[in-house]
Formats: sequence, structure tokens, C-alpha cells
Amino acid sequence: MTARSSPPILVTGGAGFIGSNFIRVWLAREVAPVINLDKLTYAGNLENFSDLTNQRHEFVHGDIGDIVLLKKLLARVRPRAIVNFAAESHVDRSIHGPGDFIATNVVGTFHLLECAREYWLHLDKAERDTFRFLHVSTDEVYGTLSADDPAFSETNAYLPNSPYAASKAASDHLVRAWYHTYGLPVITTNCSNNYGPYQFPEKLIPLMIHNAITGKPLPVYGDGLQIRDWLHVEDHCEAIRCVLTAGQLGETYNIGGNSEKANIDVVHTLCDILDAEHPRSDGQPYKTRIAFVKDRPGHDRRYAIDATRIKNELGWTPKETFESGLLKTVRWYLANSTWTDRVISGAYRDWIQKNYSAR
Repeated sequence: MTARSSPPILVTGGAGFIGSNFIRVWLAREVAPVINLDKLTYAGNLENFSDLTNQRHEFVHGDIGDIVLLKKLLARVRPRAIVNFAAESHVDRSIHGPGDFIATNVVGTFHLLECAREYWLHLDKAERDTFRFLHVSTDEVYGTLSADDPAFSETNAYLPNSPYAASKAASDHLVRAWYHTYGLPVITTNCSNNYGPYQFPEKLIPLMIHNAITGKPLPVYGDGLQIRDWLHVEDHCEAIRCVLTAGQLGETYNIGGNSEKANIDVVHTLCDILDAEHPRSDGQPYKTRIAFVKDRPGHDRRYAIDATRIKNELGWTPKETFESGLLKTVRWYLANSTWTDRVISGAYRDWIQKNYSAR
């Protein structure tokens, strides 16, 4: 099937970190065009696509909470699938301003589901049978684990501990309900901590890289012993493609990197890589810049993902080890420091004025 004859997919939140990486992976592997709907809040960055000349990528500036826009867009592009990345996603921001998280992650998902349901109901039978709504979520909905607890599986109860996690848990419940009540063909994925290129530099790994190469302290919350399962973003994107193609309707798939690491160990590994790839001018190791800071409220101690189901049912496993993925990530940020500088300064927003608003 050619790109011209293949129905597009609609990706919401496609200008963010995971969404933009997914679009890049999709365009490299698939023939179907991508319609990218993004509100372009602080983390949405169209410079993530500045090197793409692919005519199969169309950007639409808009909010998943805008019902009029959604209905018009669905009627115009007639997607065969919706992949929903649109979300406010940073725990720290949710602590200081939870309202935006409720508006986007809960109310926005509700509006998107309702518009998708109306669109799906008016498709012919063959199109209804192949349509999919894939909702991308997080392991944080499951709460926290002790050191000896087994990793989160798809049957774990939801026990969110932050406003962000609670808002994502609510959205997951809505998606499940729209399947069981209305029959909307949905699938949910819950992933562990992602890392890789184009990540907004307030998250741990890009923040540490930026601070290290600009001579700033490397702030680590509390004792640094909080444990996360780390998943390279391109592995995550391949898993989503796999679930979209063959996942069971109404089901959930946990996606993890099989790489549990304490935050302080992540920072130490980053420092070691930077010592080799970008040595300090004074010859000192980067570890001397580590600074422990006051822990954030409600900081979950451990997350871990059991990805047995997606491996057994769909044959997916991550290709990157933590060490190989982290080395690739550090090298990307070192080679793309201008991208990070423009995000830090806010200059990346100039794209809207120079390109989008003029059209």
C-alpha cells in the first residue's frame, strides 16, 4: 500500500518528547501519514522536526479539549487510529499547579474519547473493525514499591501518589470504561521512565547533562536512592507500534526497559560517560558537582515494570541496554547543545511566530 492510499494515524501530543520520537520512528517504518495534533505548551517543540522534510507529517496546532476542532479534524483526515500522547507529565509541575493536569489529562482525554467514539460510530463496518484508540500512560499510576516487592504487572491496583499520577490514573479509567460501556476499540500502555533525544531538560537525565556541560551543580533529590526502571524512548516507540498492530482490544500492556537503577547511580553513570566523552577543562570528575537537595513531597521510592505480557503475546523486548541507550543519549545531547540552549532560553517558541502563525 502506498502512502497516498494508506489512511493516516492521528497522534495527539506529537510535538512532545515521546510523541515526537514516535512520529520519527513511525515515518521511518510505516507508509501511513501522520497527523500531529499538539497544543504546544512548554514541552511541545516543533524544532523536534526541524530536520524532517517528510511530506507524510502534517502538524495541526490545537488542544484535545477543543471539541469543535477535534470533530472537524477527524472528519477531514479520517484516521485509522488515534495514538494519545497528549498529557501534562512532570510530577514537580503537578505539585505546584495540579489544575492543568486535571484539565488536560482527565477532561481532555474525556473529550478526545467522546469525539473518537462519535467518529468511530459513523465509519463503515470494515473501518470500524480496524480502528484503534491507543492511550499512552505511565507506571506511576500503580504507586510505589518497596525494595522486595515484585515489579508492577497489568493486574496491579492503581494507587497514585502525586497529582500527575492521579490524573493519568483517571484517564486510564476513562479509556477502560469507554471500551466496556461503548465498545470503543481501545488499548492502554503503561511505560516506565523514558530517556533519549528531545527530552525537555527539566527531567533527570537531560538536566544532568546540561548542568554538567555548563558548569552547574548536579542536583539530586533526597538521598538519591529512588529507583526507576529506565526505558530508551525508541524502544518505547517500537513497543507502541507493536501494540497498535497486534494488541488485544480493551487490554493494558506494561512497557519497561528491564533496567532498574537508583537515581544516584544514573547520575554517577552519566558523570562517568561525560568524563570520557566531554572532560572538564579543570580535569576534575563530574561527580564532584553532585549536590543533594531537599526531596520533593510524596516522592515514590521505587517503580519497576514487569513487561512479560508484551514479550509473550507480541514478541517485543527492548533492544537497548541502559548503558548503550545512555551513551547514545549523552552523545546526542553533546551534538545538539543548541537545541537544549533554545529550550532553556525559551527561544524554541520563536518557531511559532516565524513559521506557523505566518501560514
